[in-house]
Amino acid sequence: MPHPVGLPDLFLDRSLGRIKVPALLREHGLRLVTLAEQYGIPEDERVTDERWLRDAGRFGEAVLMKDTRVRYRVAEKSAIAQFRVRCFCLSRQNLRAEEMAARFLDNLHRITEACRDEGPFIYAVHEKRIDRIL
Repeated sequence: MPHPVGLPDLFLDRSLGRIKVPALLREHGLRLVTLAEQYGIPEDERVTDERWLRDAGRFGEAVLMKDTRVRYRVAEKSAIAQFRVRCFCLSRQNLRAEEMAARFLDNLHRITEACRDEGPFIYAVHEKRIDRIL
């Protein structure tokens, strides 16, 4: 399956891991880069959320992450707004890698549709739906 038309390239936050979730998403044809691939190891552990959010916004990437609390953090929220970042956060934090990938894949058509909007926004990704939370 190819990367969906209308879906920007994806940027995966460190919270989704370096190996398993990216591999599962790539198996379905998605074009993505992980934080570790973008900045290298061990820099990926030191790069600030504001920096990678800025860069993702500048590159026009949609962001997949695990932490819906980003909407409450002033600096991250500011970066999302300033650089028009399109974010998709898992609504549950305690999922295995296969479950995380499945949530994104099962909602891929919804995520693609949401990306018609230039952003900024944050969506919570549930099992069978996405909800805009910012």
